[in-house]
Amino acid sequence: MNNQTLGSMIATLRKEHNMTQLQLAEKMGVTDKAVSKWERDLSCPDVASLPRLAELFGITVDEMLQVKETTRSQPAENKTEKIMDIVLKAVPLAMGVTLVVSSALGSIDVYSGFTMTGIALFCMALKFFSDKKE
Repeated sequence: MNNQTLGSMIATLRKEHNMTQLQLAEKMGVTDKAVSKWERDLSCPDVASLPRLAELFGITVDEMLQVKETTRSQPAENKTEKIMDIVLKAVPLAMGVTLVVSSALGSIDVYSGFTMTGIALFCMALKFFSDKKE
């Protein structure tokens, strides 16, 4: 049952126990429409009703709540990696554009130019080495 949503897990367990949505709804004290929404992941059972639901299916609440444990951490890691990838590409570009425009306008001193170039090169090196690591 791992890698299932809570709704698909409820549907699978209900079918394994040869129950209709109406029968489960009656045992849980809700409507069959509520059970349908649970199974389609449009809503979730009330937290207070989870122990009863787990009991009906012969599993623990922990088993029911840890359904997506492995998939929860991956999207956060992927988002962080994507953001860092964008930042490591955008900073050198922004520094380069700023350096060119400021130089053309004559409004940048040598020290600031070297600093901006150093920051851009540092970000490019980080990006290079993070790509090599993969």
